[in-house]
Amino acid sequence: MEQSSASPHVLIFPLPVQGPIKCMLKLAELLCLAPDLHVTFLNTDHNHRRLLLYTDIQSRFATFPQFRFETISDGLPEDHPRSGDGFMDLFDSLETVTKPLFKEMLSSGIGRPVTCIIADGVLNFSFEIAEEVGIPLMYFDTISPCGLWTYFCVRKLIDAGELPFQGDDLDAPIKCVPGMEGFLRRRDLPNFCRVGDLNDPVTKIIMKEVQQVPRARGLILNTFEEVDEPVLSHMRSLCPKLYPIGPLHTHLKMKLATEPTPPGPQQASSSGLWQEDRCCLKWLDAQPPKSVIYVSIGSLAMMTSDQVMEFWHGLVNSGHRFLWVRRPNSIPGGDWEGQIPKEVLEATAERGWLVSWAPQEEVLAHPAIGGFLTHSGWNSTLESMVEGVPMVCWPYFVDQQVNSRFVSEVWKLGIDMKDTCDRAVIEKMIKDVMDLRRDEFVVSADRIAKLARESVSEGGSSSCNLERLIEDIRLMKM
Repeated sequence: MEQSSASPHVLIFPLPVQGPIKCMLKLAELLCLAPDLHVTFLNTDHNHRRLLLYTDIQSRFATFPQFRFETISDGLPEDHPRSGDGFMDLFDSLETVTKPLFKEMLSSGIGRPVTCIIADGVLNFSFEIAEEVGIPLMYFDTISPCGLWTYFCVRKLIDAGELPFQGDDLDAPIKCVPGMEGFLRRRDLPNFCRVGDLNDPVTKIIMKEVQQVPRARGLILNTFEEVDEPVLSHMRSLCPKLYPIGPLHTHLKMKLATEPTPPGPQQASSSGLWQEDRCCLKWLDAQPPKSVIYVSIGSLAMMTSDQVMEFWHGLVNSGHRFLWVRRPNSIPGGDWEGQIPKEVLEATAERGWLVSWAPQEEVLAHPAIGGFLTHSGWNSTLESMVEGVPMVCWPYFVDQQVNSRFVSEVWKLGIDMKDTCDRAVIEKMIKDVMDLRRDEFVVSADRIAKLARESVSEGGSSSCNLERLIEDIRLMKM
């Protein structure tokens, strides 16, 4: 009992949306594999209920006696969408409702003293509270390093007159983001840069984030040195204690595979906030190798009915099989559904499959998948990298505009389709990725996939960085 009470206790607090939760649950599981660490995962009441309803997290984490879930209110009504136009409501409510509850929770205790808080980088209030209650805090920025680095450079862009934009030429080059001078354009900056108002609420959140992150005890990133070394070298000038420990989903699989007695069931597990339709895997089993384009715009992006129809025509006209995820409530209004041309429906019945949510890691690993039409969220980008699947990128917000540019111009893993939603363009880009330019993308994809797997193997860069992270958490206890 004395040894147990002396063990370090990590509190993990994600931004309460799908991507960060998924990513940080994997971090929690990795930390639980270190036998002397206690881990508490703090979820909002709303999201915890959804996870209990749609996933196996209860049984998965029950195998770790040193793990527990805690919940906190996000202050929003249960039926609030927490996406699209309502996304910023979440930030306002976290500040007004969740912040004081979080302080009270840490002050009154959650079972055992907290050694270290690991909070999402955009949860600015977590640093203020950690300082007040005297608990060391590390940030985990679950967006891409290239996206985060552009955040760090916003002040430099403002001082140089590159922000706000002068004129409407989105292809004008950006010169004041070190390491990206040769290929970054205005349209490749995060979408909040287009607003033109430096007092915009999103801009203010980002500006505060870049002030807080370097003050933390360290910065954890879901990436690996070999793919992001140029960006990481610049970031270390501001955040010398970096822990690139990704790709986390692959890292966790690798660690579990080396466990002498793996904890819990080893079948594929989910961390999704929607019910997965696993029937799509059976459909994929019946398709030829590399014949299917997988389409998903992630957990937060929205589409208009016009955009849906352009996508649909482009997919059908490409002649390729397709698996399309259309998340519940991602398309406002329902009148358009009665206007779908008969030939589109017939082509979809012949070579398409539509689902509301899919087990994405398994889908991307399936031999039938030949390409991914993606919103370029960082989790999705990494998952596609690891499986060597070329991408067509249609970014929506946050870091996705930067990610899509890196996919096309730096990593050479696919094509950037940002700011376009035209059926002819979609058709052409699918054909390029699946047929005409497939060989050139596969060469790059296979090389990077190999580097990703090596990074999380024993002695690899991410494996060593995880060991360093765990040891630094232990030192905080001492």
